[in-house]
Amino acid sequence: MLALLTFQAVIVPASSAKPSPAMQLLQRMMKLQEKGYMYGHQDDPFYGITWEWKLGRSDTYELVGDYPAVMGFDLGGLEKGDQKNLDSVPFTRIREEIVRHYERGGIITVSWHPRNPLLGTTAWIGNDTTAYNEAVAALRKVGRNDLVAALDNPKHTVASVLPGGKAHDRFMQWLSRIANFLTSLKDGKGRQIPLIFRPYHENTGAWFWWGNDNCTVRQYQDMWNMTQDFINGQGNLKDCIVWSYSPTWSSPDALKRYPGDDRVDLLGSDIYQWGSKADFQKQLSAELSLLEKLGKEHGKLTALTECGYQNSPDPTWWQSVFKPVIEKYKFVYFLPWRNYSKEHFGASKDAATAEDFKAWAKQKNFLFLKDIK
Repeated sequence: MLALLTFQAVIVPASSAKPSPAMQLLQRMMKLQEKGYMYGHQDDPFYGITWEWKLGRSDTYELVGDYPAVMGFDLGGLEKGDQKNLDSVPFTRIREEIVRHYERGGIITVSWHPRNPLLGTTAWIGNDTTAYNEAVAALRKVGRNDLVAALDNPKHTVASVLPGGKAHDRFMQWLSRIANFLTSLKDGKGRQIPLIFRPYHENTGAWFWWGNDNCTVRQYQDMWNMTQDFINGQGNLKDCIVWSYSPTWSSPDALKRYPGDDRVDLLGSDIYQWGSKADFQKQLSAELSLLEKLGKEHGKLTALTECGYQNSPDPTWWQSVFKPVIEKYKFVYFLPWRNYSKEHFGASKDAATAEDFKAWAKQKNFLFLKDIK
């Protein structure tokens, strides 16, 4: 992939070929990292804490008078040919908003929560394990232990999508749908839109079918490589995608499963506060310390690719909990997860943290859309 160390000078010599759109995006983000942190938000233009599906609305804009610098979108469900993603967002609308944000000068990041291609269930392994355990119990109850090994175990899923596996052909069709959507992302002049693509994230946990308890290191890397090689082979996507790898870096499995410097452009971390303030700050500091160290060692940009505190129970959270930790480290952006009526993570005038966030947003090193143009 596009190692950061190869373009630290930023300026491309006159004799060099024009850098690819992906390289230009990386160069741009490297410059912006010197200015501060970009604010990102998942599904920002689709719905907020008190509204949904209203064109032109944004919880971020309505609070600070500007859009997020980075917008996140998810393609889960597209692989099956669905018209809407796993969060009920129409893919036609996702395409429109990606183009709209890119043309206003913003940066795009795309995640993917694919369904289980072997079992036909969700990306989350917990649902699959329940069905599997019930099937095992039923067979054993009637004395057919000999048939248990033939069941589609959720831990067989990653192996099943690799060449020769039971779900390989189906999964390649899924990848084709993902690639077709990505190649359809063109600006008003017909140019391919560069973006950050973040597949198979949080792989050091056990909750997704690609998690560390559900496949070997080699199987995970083989699936990553197969996915990347296929997508990069479609149209000019190879020149337009920044590949993001986002595990929990404090896990010993994070580097073991790392696909390699030649296959990753950006190192990310997904981290939320689920427990106490002290525990979260300790974990966040440990993650960012590792992320910063590894970014330097591997010549990669780094980011908090998901973060937040569900439903804002602490009205001063942004500046009293989050900010004191992150300001000790350098990374390019942080992206709170989506806002909607039952659950929210990002900034909003309707959140208890509204005034706290608005005050922080006035600082020069806090970057929104207008700050990165």
